[in-house]
Amino acid sequence: MKVIESQFNLSAPSTVENYQKMMALCDQLAGELEKSRYEGPEKYVTRHRDRGKLLARQRVQLLLDRGSPFLELMPLAGWGRDDVSVGGSLVIGMGMVKGVLCMVNANIPTVKGGALNEVSVQKSRRMDEIALENRIPVIYLTESAGADLNHQAQIFNYGGRAFREITRRSKKGIPSITIVFGSSTAGGAYIPGMSDYVVMVKEQAKTYLAGPPLVKMALGEDVDDETLGGASMHAKTSGLADYIADDEKHALCIARDIVSNLNLKISRNTHEFEEPRYPAEDLLSIVSSDVKIPFDPREVIARLVDDSKFSEFKPLYGETLITGFAKIYGHQVGILTNSGVIFSESSNKAAHFIQLCNKQGTPLLFLQNITGFMVGKDAESGGIIKNGAKLINAVSNAEVPAITILMGSSYGAGNYGMCGRAYDPRFLFSWPNSKLAVMGAEQLTGVMEIIQEQKSKGQGVSVKGLLDKGKMKLIKEGLRKKIEQESSAYYGSSRVWDDGIIDPRDTRKVLSLCLTAINQIPQTHEGEWGVFRM
Repeated sequence: MKVIESQFNLSAPSTVENYQKMMALCDQLAGELEKSRYEGPEKYVTRHRDRGKLLARQRVQLLLDRGSPFLELMPLAGWGRDDVSVGGSLVIGMGMVKGVLCMVNANIPTVKGGALNEVSVQKSRRMDEIALENRIPVIYLTESAGADLNHQAQIFNYGGRAFREITRRSKKGIPSITIVFGSSTAGGAYIPGMSDYVVMVKEQAKTYLAGPPLVKMALGEDVDDETLGGASMHAKTSGLADYIADDEKHALCIARDIVSNLNLKISRNTHEFEEPRYPAEDLLSIVSSDVKIPFDPREVIARLVDDSKFSEFKPLYGETLITGFAKIYGHQVGILTNSGVIFSESSNKAAHFIQLCNKQGTPLLFLQNITGFMVGKDAESGGIIKNGAKLINAVSNAEVPAITILMGSSYGAGNYGMCGRAYDPRFLFSWPNSKLAVMGAEQLTGVMEIIQEQKSKGQGVSVKGLLDKGKMKLIKEGLRKKIEQESSAYYGSSRVWDDGIIDPRDTRKVLSLCLTAINQIPQTHEGEWGVFRM
C-alpha cells in the first residue's frame, strides 16, 4: 500500500485559528460527557455507599479486565431534556471480560432508584441491536425500581422488547448474565428471569414482580422483602438464582468466571500493526470547525489507518468520492469518504467498490462530510437519480458490516448514500462539529423564502408587500436558528441517532473496539451475481 504523504500546513494562521475552535468544541464535549457521568445527589450517593454498595461505574470498572478500554455508548441520550437525567439512568458500553468482548448494561441506582424512563428504553433497544448483530454477550448489572411511572405512557409498549431480545440472543447462543445487586422490581425482575445466568448478592438482592406493599394491598399478605424475593429464597426455593454472592465484589468475580466458561472466542487483537505516521492531534487542525469549509479527507485517513498506508481505488475517476483499502489495528477495511458533492461518476465508483468489499468480506468504513448529490440540468440529464440509486442500492444490500463517522456535514440524500442511520451501520458516531439535516441552515431558509415568494406571486400577492424587511429578517433568523439547533451533533445524539459524540482524536481507538466487535463473525458472502462494473 502507498503511504499518504501529508501536505497539510499546520502552521498557517487559519489552521491555528481552526485548531483553537475545534479544541473549544472538544472541551465543550468533555464537559457534557462529565455531566453525563452524574450518579445522583450527594445524599443518595452517600447513603448508597454507607450500605456497602458500589456505584454503577465502579461496578463496571471492577467487572472489566484490568486496563481494558470501555467504549461507553449513547452517553448523551436525553441531553437537553428537563424531565430525565442525561444517559437515562443507564451506563451502556463495551469492554473486555476475561478476554471476551462483552456488552455491559448497568442501572444507576442512585438516580431515582435506577428507575427506567423513555431514554432508558431507547438506549436498551439500540444496545439489543448491537449485541444481536455482533453476537456480543450482555452482562446486566441490575438494581432498579422498574419503570418510572411518570413516563409509563412512553415506555410501556416498547419496554418489554428488552425481555424478548434476551431470549432471541439466547436462542442464537449469545448469552446474557445478570447480577442483581439490590431491588429488581416488576419489569426489572424479568431481566434476571430471562437471562441465561443469574447471580444475586446475599442480603442485598430483592427480585419480585410486586413488592410487599402491593402484595398486602392485592392479597392481604404480610411479607418482608427477604422472604418475598431475597437472594437466599431465590437460590434455595424458587431456583431463579444460579449463584449467591457474599458481596458485590464477589458477585462480579462470579460473573467473570461465568464468562471464562462460556467457550467463546477470545477477542484479543493478535494482528500486527504500526501506528499512523502522523499524530491524532493534527485532526483538530485539519477538520474544519465550520462545515462549510472543505478539507482533504486523505489527511484524516493518514491519521486513522495503520502506518498511514492507503490503497486508493479508482483515484482518477469520480474524484469527489474517495474509495480505497487500509488497515486499522490490523483489521482490513474498505474506506469511503467525501471530497465534495456526489456526481454520477462518484456514485458509480462507490457502488462498484462496495460490491468488491462485499464479495471479499471486507467491512466498510464511511467517513461522511457530504452536502448531497449534484443537482441541476447537466446532473439530471446525466442520470444522477439512477446513478445515485445504484450507490444507495449497494449500501442497502451490502452484507458486510459498516461503521459510519459523521466528521462534517451530513446533508440530504448524501447521508443515505454514505450509510446514515437509516441504513443500519453496525456503529455510527459523530464528531462535535458535525451537522445532520436535509440541507444547511442558510440553504434551507433561502429555499423556504423562494418557495413562499413563488406561492404568493401565484396568488397575486408579494410577500415583501405584506411584510417589511425587518419582519422578514426576523422570520428568517428564527428559522435559521431552529435549523442550526436541530442539525447539531448534540440534538441527534440526544435522540439516539448516533452511538455517541466522540473527540476526533479518539476515533482510531473507538474504531479498534468496533472492528473487534464486528469481526467476531467471519465476513463471507456468495451472491446471485458477480460484481457489476458500474
